[in-house]
Amino acid sequence: MTGGRMTAAAFLVAELRRARMRRGWSQEELAKAINYSPSLVSAVELGQQPPAAKYLELVDEALDSGGLFGRMLAELVSLDKAQVWLRGWRAILDQARALRWFDPLHVPGLFQTEAYARAVFEAGGILEPDEVERRLTDRMESQRVLYGDRPPQVVAVLDEAPLRRRVGGRKVMCDQAAHLARIATEHPRVRLHVVRSSAEEHPALNGPFILATLRDGAELAFLGGQIGGQELDRREDLSRLQQVWEVTLGAALPPEESIELLREVAESWS
Repeated sequence: MTGGRMTAAAFLVAELRRARMRRGWSQEELAKAINYSPSLVSAVELGQQPPAAKYLELVDEALDSGGLFGRMLAELVSLDKAQVWLRGWRAILDQARALRWFDPLHVPGLFQTEAYARAVFEAGGILEPDEVERRLTDRMESQRVLYGDRPPQVVAVLDEAPLRRRVGGRKVMCDQAAHLARIATEHPRVRLHVVRSSAEEHPALNGPFILATLRDGAELAFLGGQIGGQELDRREDLSRLQQVWEVTLGAALPPEESIELLREVAESWS
């Protein structure tokens, strides 16, 4: 609900539940018919997880609804500004199968050292000490996803400028650049690229973004911001960001050259 009115996303969720019940099926029976888990069917009907287009295609077929739910997703839900199933960044991270990440402003959070992250949060003295500690703890805990049972495949593009900008002192920057080079060399599911500062203007410089592919097949994007972040799943938005990603990746150095640059940066700060 938003402003006292039901959103299209909430209406879709409610109609999915009603259609299943009219058929006389339990969530387990629907799950069996569409070859998904009962827990996923439950999460969709509770508005905890967005239904992928493929999921709705199978539901439409199983319930003989003539493609109604697929059309609702494509034509109505995409217009919602407040979808019921917004996940939040940590949930996206935990559910991700693959991440494509660009940040022209800082080292991406997944790869920040504790000292670098602390310096970012303490910059300007805007945040209270307890808020700095809360954010720092959250940042460090989020990195565990890289070392869990099912780490996502991560391709990250960094701009060279943040690697040259002093954050927290020379040792902090030296350690951060060395950490990036080490991850890029040793982690089997992480690939890092660097765009040299001498590269020409490219569209990704408009701001940081992440493209995520989740384990349930959903595709979405996350835009960073001064106050929280913004989640996007409209096809038009994803298509635009994918184009921006391709252009940016094309402007970046290949992995081996990027690692050499990271080592060079680390040496310059030592």
